[in-house]
Amino acid sequence: MPMWSYLENGGKRAIGAWHRRAGKDDVLLNWTAVAAFERPASYWHCLPEYSQARKAIWTAVDPMTGVRRIDQAFPHELRANTNDQEMFIRFKNGSTWQCVGSDRYNSLVGAGVAGVTFSEFALANPSAWAYIRPMVEANDGWAAFISTPRGRNHFRDLMQMASKNKSWFQESLSVSKTGALTEEQIEESRAEYIALYGEDLGNAQFEQEYMVSFNAAIMGAFYAREMQALRSEGRILDSVEPLEGFPVHRAWDIGVKDDTSIWWFQVVGQYVLIVDCYSQSGVGLDHYVDIIHKIRDERGWLDGIDYVPHDAKVKEWTSGKTRVETMMELGLNPRLVPMASKLDGVNAVRRTLPKCVFHTRCEAQGIAALEQYRREWDDDKKTFKASEVHDWSSHLADAFRYLSLSWQATPTERVPDHIKSTQGAPRAVDAIYAPPIDYGRKRRR
Repeated sequence: MPMWSYLENGGKRAIGAWHRRAGKDDVLLNWTAVAAFERPASYWHCLPEYSQARKAIWTAVDPMTGVRRIDQAFPHELRANTNDQEMFIRFKNGSTWQCVGSDRYNSLVGAGVAGVTFSEFALANPSAWAYIRPMVEANDGWAAFISTPRGRNHFRDLMQMASKNKSWFQESLSVSKTGALTEEQIEESRAEYIALYGEDLGNAQFEQEYMVSFNAAIMGAFYAREMQALRSEGRILDSVEPLEGFPVHRAWDIGVKDDTSIWWFQVVGQYVLIVDCYSQSGVGLDHYVDIIHKIRDERGWLDGIDYVPHDAKVKEWTSGKTRVETMMELGLNPRLVPMASKLDGVNAVRRTLPKCVFHTRCEAQGIAALEQYRREWDDDKKTFKASEVHDWSSHLADAFRYLSLSWQATPTERVPDHIKSTQGAPRAVDAIYAPPIDYGRKRRR
């Protein structure tokens, strides 16, 4: 009711970390039904993946009533027509409502969108809101973000921001606050998690799903231990900047239909400085070149090496040129990443992350992706598969895998003598620089 009242009274931005089975989607579906008849416009319900929207919303049946969720929220008497294939409803007053996915955000066109719900936002591509936001703001519309936690990622950051912003509604509801389940049901749920995942992981998952804990490790996360150490050792800093006068290198994961992701880095002493990242989809190589030039010109960084995967040698059907050749024509400096299996690449990331210091500008997208990158769960075998979940996080994670396979081949910059460093675990500014290397013994690569 607090979120409903906020939106009913004209609120524009609401975010809720609500426990599993708290009725998150039902609240926002019914609110959207009200909004659509108060103001004729377009409305979206966005799931992390387009395929999830059909299962979780479009065809889902409310077990309490036996009625489809969309039929409860949007009775047929209110509709002009329904398009099952596109999960699209047009109402008699001219409003429209549609299920969409954050994995296809760049294909969304909606000049008249006046309201959007991000369901399970912790698993969604955070770039989707950045893309949709101008449309919503242009129409003085509202946006609601609902989810259970999935570690300390972009959803947690948005929750923290909202808690300090008076114009936002922010609420965290654990099962102990809502009373939605009895004590017996709560303990039964905890026992089920422990039976599925074991004592430690089971309790952690229960705390995440029902007690809305942001500290529980993400199930199956490849780099959970390394990313936890990254945060606990304070290696995410505003002060991390590359040494002036030395090149800044880039590691790419090049996609065609999927995202292309880039990490900017510089090797200084024994540390790898991760100074920026970028990911986008549905655009050509020239777009990324423009972004690279913009960042270079704004920050005065020198261009280094562009590390690209081996499939960059494949010729494009349209141009007859390889991506490497196209990159060279556009003024980039491509070099192929050493060949390695995916497992070897994952192990390379695990060895590299303890040497890394990240700039905070990588937090919302890049660091969140490394924390979110995880293996698939096999419900039948009750174990994790070797394969990863292919979502928005996998592209940035792949690019970082290429970085981890490449950084040792880059020139290592000598730390200026006037910069001092302490021994022990890296922290604060000391984390940025390592003691000078004895180049008399070690040849510069």
